[in-house]
Amino acid sequence: MSAASAPRILRVGTRGSALAVAQTTVVANAIAKATGQDVELVTVTTHGDTSRESLASLGGTGVFASALRDALLASECDLIVHSLKDLPTGAHPGLVIGATPRRADARDALCARDGLTLETLPVGARVGTGSPRRVAQLLSRRPDLQVVDLRGNVDTRLGRVVDGDLDAVVLAAAGLERLGRGDAITEYFSLSDAPTAPGQGALAIEVRSGDERGSGALAKALAVVNHVTTHASVTAERAVLAGLEAGCAAPIGAHAQVDDGLFFLTATVYRPDGTEQLSSSHAATPDGMNARDLDVAAQDVAARVVAELLDLGAADLAPVGGAR
Repeated sequence: MSAASAPRILRVGTRGSALAVAQTTVVANAIAKATGQDVELVTVTTHGDTSRESLASLGGTGVFASALRDALLASECDLIVHSLKDLPTGAHPGLVIGATPRRADARDALCARDGLTLETLPVGARVGTGSPRRVAQLLSRRPDLQVVDLRGNVDTRLGRVVDGDLDAVVLAAAGLERLGRGDAITEYFSLSDAPTAPGQGALAIEVRSGDERGSGALAKALAVVNHVTTHASVTAERAVLAGLEAGCAAPIGAHAQVDDGLFFLTATVYRPDGTEQLSSSHAATPDGMNARDLDVAAQDVAARVVAELLDLGAADLAPVGGAR
């Protein structure tokens, strides 16, 4: 085969962390299988990876997305893979989410010394997290805890427990399991008690606008790896953030699921110190289980949840917009 007729290598952009590379490799392998083309990873360093400042001071977890998006727009890669919870809700000019693979475990997990759980941690225990939502949830259940701001990769965070600097850390179960570190988990938090960040456990494949359409190899691959139920669920969760005009670091938890023909969505807004919270739950019956009908249901329940949260006073409880 001549060089001119050889299949083009699809370049997949990723952050350089072990977790990002692990989850991007899963996506790359699925795309390679769907297209029959060679796939290579392109590592992009983001400001969020190099800075040691808190996520809140950096402007939220969107700092992880900007460099990847710049690389995609500059044609340094053909698609990029995000942890969906890191992706701002607003559309980015020239780019579109082309697919959302099947979601992994959406729960948060406690990784504590000596096999401890949240209930059995000693009074005044030091627990690390970089998430304002997790801070609020921890303090709402255990106001005696000392919650410590935490940055760094998964091994760095777990190492602070091993070294005795912290009694526990809270991390996403999906990330731990993708890295083969599920053995560090001492307790999974239920989604009813601790709803997680919108999109947690899910990945987003972003491409240049137009590449998701047509009959090309990339468009076909995106259609194969997209999971319609996951896509609709995270669409509803992210619509709550957008409707409340809240950033992805705001103390808001949301979880949607499709079960027995019904589409459910629950969202909770927390006072940052954990002393108060507001919740709303709504359901809809989709006309069908196809992508269009599920997305209609997602937008419907999200709009009702947002309206109820604002009526209850969510804009006064946490740093969100949407006041009326």
